[in-house]
Amino acid sequence: MNIEPKLSVLLNRQITVKAPLEHPALDDKKAYRRALKYWQNELLHVQQAYYHQGRRALIIFEGWDAAGKGGAIRRITERLDPRGYQVFPISAPKDEEQGRHYLYRFYNKLPKAGTLTIFDRSYYGRVLVERVEAFATQSEWQRAYQEINEFERLLHDDDVKVVKLFLHISAQEQLKRFEERLNNPYKRWKLTEEDIRNRNRRDDYEQAIDDMFARTDTQQAPWHLILGEHKWYTRVEVLKTLVKTLSDGVDTTPPPVDPNVVRLAKEHLGIKHKRKD
Repeated sequence: MNIEPKLSVLLNRQITVKAPLEHPALDDKKAYRRALKYWQNELLHVQQAYYHQGRRALIIFEGWDAAGKGGAIRRITERLDPRGYQVFPISAPKDEEQGRHYLYRFYNKLPKAGTLTIFDRSYYGRVLVERVEAFATQSEWQRAYQEINEFERLLHDDDVKVVKLFLHISAQEQLKRFEERLNNPYKRWKLTEEDIRNRNRRDDYEQAIDDMFARTDTQQAPWHLILGEHKWYTRVEVLKTLVKTLSDGVDTTPPPVDPNVVRLAKEHLGIKHKRKD
């Protein structure tokens, strides 16, 4: 089944969230589960390669409220070794972070050698919510595009792979999910006053998002626009994108067995290593 999305990514790498949401859905639950398991296992292999090679990656999630960021992150981490990743949900700055440069609180959350770090929202809030809601002045959020690009260039030069994902849903699908959250006692906590206020300024957010794409879609850290209208499709597409992006330029084959371990296993445990061609 061909499930590639028709993304509005032009030859000059311009991206917009105003394009129609036309893409196929994964309607077959068995097909979804097979695809999910396959790409989760592939991502586990990538994680193991990063651990053995001491590599680092920063995975950034942005997107509309109720676009499925939490569900996608949950499927990413389901089969990973919990020792090899961290997830940071980013909310408003704490008191001790107020008055400091907005990038300050992200420096101490960067991945250490052999690990992956996931930001559920990120420093891009400076050019999104802080811009739209006037939490930052015009000069501050306009200056942030260059600051963010330089920050990501610094990470790239320090061999940190930066993967940026934006989950996009239509206004109609968002309203449907808000209604579901409001009427489901176990999801009610997900719908906030802020979500409702943000929706009422969707046009302003669309402009801010498109400006973000235009100004921060760089060669070292490009944006990946994931269409989120169908949750099963979105989760698989997120996993697939991560596997392909994180494994680019990385040898994901398992490292050779340690001969000392082979020797000690034979001498002390009486077990032999079975060679595989």
